[in-house]
Amino acid sequence: MRMNFTEAHLERLIVHYTGNKQNSQPLLLSKQEQALDPDSRQKFTEILLNRFQQCYERYSFHHTSSLDYHEVYNYVTTLFKEPGMAKEREAQGTDEIRKNQFGINEVGSGESGRGASAVFRELSSRMASHLFEVAVHPKIKPGELYITYFSNIQVEERIVDAIGLFKAESKSLFVDIDPSSEGLHVELKEGVELSKIDKGCLILNQEADKGYELMIFDSNGKGEEAQYWKDKFLGALIQQNEFLHTQGFLTITKNFVTQQLPGEFEVSKTEQIDILNRSMDYFKTHGNFNKDEFETEVLHHDDLIQSFRKYDEQYRENNAWDPAHEFEISPQAVKKQARVFKSVIKLDKNFHIYVHGDKELIEKGYDEGVGKHYYKIYFDQET
Repeated sequence: MRMNFTEAHLERLIVHYTGNKQNSQPLLLSKQEQALDPDSRQKFTEILLNRFQQCYERYSFHHTSSLDYHEVYNYVTTLFKEPGMAKEREAQGTDEIRKNQFGINEVGSGESGRGASAVFRELSSRMASHLFEVAVHPKIKPGELYITYFSNIQVEERIVDAIGLFKAESKSLFVDIDPSSEGLHVELKEGVELSKIDKGCLILNQEADKGYELMIFDSNGKGEEAQYWKDKFLGALIQQNEFLHTQGFLTITKNFVTQQLPGEFEVSKTEQIDILNRSMDYFKTHGNFNKDEFETEVLHHDDLIQSFRKYDEQYRENNAWDPAHEFEISPQAVKKQARVFKSVIKLDKNFHIYVHGDKELIEKGYDEGVGKHYYKIYFDQET
């Protein structure tokens, strides 16, 4: 999915503070949006959205019963439906007072978008309160919750709005230089580096009936205490898209070659690397994946193909995951997985041999006189 943030605009920003209730830390809610000058608004837009440039997985809100009971889903749905949320598109000439589904008095988005502003403040507070209630692990760090509303984001050929949720848990020290008649006064200040903000979620206003399309990042998302952001707060499940299919199938292939193959067949390290290289070459040179075609071009032999199919079936069952047998290959996933497809033979602590091409040009043997194994490498020229 191609996205372009070049013309995106930050319409609204509000910041709340969510402490850890288990550690007796408070929840502090802002009563008004942040007033930003045009330059600051542009910088916020660029830095915050830039964090999603390398997010290729897609998620959706999920609830075991119904999305009607999903808190964040219902909050963002109300925000997306509010006509004055994007200030540059405010409707004109209506001041009708109404109550929304949360019982909030709203003023029709007329003269100054007063209704939209009230709804944004109220629902952002409810999202912060929800985060405060679910972040109960004692190791969860407190921090500021930035809630934003973006307009004019290009997704493929469409222009959509988006809601951004960001949590800053880490602080950095900055040097503030104050010039005076006596020289330069140095003062250390603590603050948040927006480019290194810890957690983020961008909710695109599309596929609403399926739980919207979400992009998520979490710099500290590996520990048990970090799962609250995606699981407890956002209640999101990953979507099966071309990135996930590509990444998953390359993972299955790598595990088969490095874990299953050596125990089932007499296969050398160079032969394993040769299969890994052929696997990666297939994904780099094909636009679409076909499982039967992949097995024939990469594994060649029937016994290897049958072994791979059994391993593939068992892997899917053990991991409760079922990637498609045909899909469009994601170049981003191939690039990411290429980093872990190590075409290297490690020899004690003395040498590493990188094998990128013809395995017939490397020969393994054993020198009885020396009592050591050796590799013989054939080449035309040294560069």
